[in-house]
Amino acid sequence: MTTHVLSEQVNVTGLDLTLEQVDAVARDGAVAQLADDARRRMQASRDVVEELVADDATVYGVTTGFGHLAGTSVPSDEARQLQHNLLVSHAVGVGPALDRATVRAMLLLRANTLARGQSGCRPLIVERLLDFLRLGIHPRVPEQGSVGASGDLAPLAHLALPLIGRGQAEVDGETVSGAEAS
Repeated sequence: MTTHVLSEQVNVTGLDLTLEQVDAVARDGAVAQLADDARRRMQASRDVVEELVADDATVYGVTTGFGHLAGTSVPSDEARQLQHNLLVSHAVGVGPALDRATVRAMLLLRANTLARGQSGCRPLIVERLLDFLRLGIHPRVPEQGSVGASGDLAPLAHLALPLIGRGQAEVDGETVSGAEAS
């Protein structure tokens, strides 16, 4: 087994994360930061979404509902609430919480996926997920329950709840509200 130095820096690019880097962050506390090129890609993608919304274009899941409700328009002044509701409605897991290393790996992997710059996500979201890792804020993610064909929507919803001040997180060995954690 390889021992990782705590000061190891992992640059999250969305393109080349290795299993060794995931292990170093998840188990050994290596620091992860968003790479500048990933930040630029993400911002360019976000700018496209914001331009489309400003032009009253139809953008799935932003100015429309989801799934069978894709044909339902969502007024721009309700778009933020739509995203909030989506997150909360998918946080339906139950049971004991996943262990800290698993949650840390999830945080890094989600940050890496978003850092590809293909989702229209604000760079701030990835920076916040990486802040959670750096600050030792570990969202409480129940072991059981999921939604959707890929099976990851419920765990990912629980992972993100503290970003909006909801759910729970483990900080310094104590479970606190998402609002307290963030």
